[in-house]
Amino acid sequence: MNKSKSDSYAKAGVDITAGYKAVELMKKHIARTVVNGGNADIGGFGGLFALDLNGITNPVLVSGTDGVGTKLKLAFLLDKHNTVGIDCVAMCVNDVLCVGAKPLFFLDYIACGKNVPEKIASIVEGVAEGCVQAGSELIGGETAEMPGFYPVDEYDLAGFSVGVVDRAKIIDKNSMKEGDVMIAIPSSGVHSNGFSLVRKVFDVENCDLTAPVEELGGKSLGETLLTPTKIYVKPMLALFEQVKVKGVSHITGGGFYENMPRSIPNGLGVKIKKEDVRVLPIFKLIQKTGGIDERDMFNTFNMGVGMSVVVSREDADRAVEILKQNGEDAYIIGEIIKSEDGVVLC
Repeated sequence: MNKSKSDSYAKAGVDITAGYKAVELMKKHIARTVVNGGNADIGGFGGLFALDLNGITNPVLVSGTDGVGTKLKLAFLLDKHNTVGIDCVAMCVNDVLCVGAKPLFFLDYIACGKNVPEKIASIVEGVAEGCVQAGSELIGGETAEMPGFYPVDEYDLAGFSVGVVDRAKIIDKNSMKEGDVMIAIPSSGVHSNGFSLVRKVFDVENCDLTAPVEELGGKSLGETLLTPTKIYVKPMLALFEQVKVKGVSHITGGGFYENMPRSIPNGLGVKIKKEDVRVLPIFKLIQKTGGIDERDMFNTFNMGVGMSVVVSREDADRAVEILKQNGEDAYIIGEIIKSEDGVVLC
């Protein structure tokens, strides 16, 4: 048993014994994420992961880091903390996917005004669930109690993912050509971007987040907005194994206009008919309530498209079928054209 204790530190607002309790409470969640080569012995100074290179000729490590952003404000208002960890994992592993890599392990960082062990464990529960969905192991993390820097009932959450890809299988957007097809993979909602605007539009600090909303199919605004970011690892890895993928974009902050061109080479763009985009009800409600210009919507939110994938036209139907077999209601959304504009919405 750890006998470390400091009354003076506690008087300054930092209870190190709460940290020990939080670690004990989170261990059962972390244990769920153990994969081959993993080590769930949390509490040391470094996370260990044995790298399995079976079938990989020339391994390249790929990393991604991100946080949850101001979506956390919704978690504070609703006092619901066991899903934002999924967002944290998703924002990182979905980025790693964009180069064709398989996410291997994850570490988180939680900074809080006051370490309430049960709340910290709830946050890590979500992180662990995200790791399970991503097939990644949660090998470590850090909880920092920072009184005077954060309010006692608030926290920030960030993390990073490390994955691996065989150099020969890194997605090369330069293989893309005019006539290729872009496939949309649906999002689960707003995901974890644009929440500064969302919070302003709905004045979330002063509205009823729990009341049913007709435009949202009877779901509450709070439940809809707090829906976790979808993790695309398993369907995308299945796609990589069976079809040559030429480009992948994770549609995050900046929406279509910023993210899609990142997976398209110079001189080419994507033509998308607006009526082909399966816009989710929450985005229609945001636009209506906030009086937001259509271009701003497509330049801020994912609009119902969490990831986009570019393949040859002859591979398009097969790619859609593979994604559907893996639980994603994918559909063709656009065509690659000669253009310097990146995204042409018409």
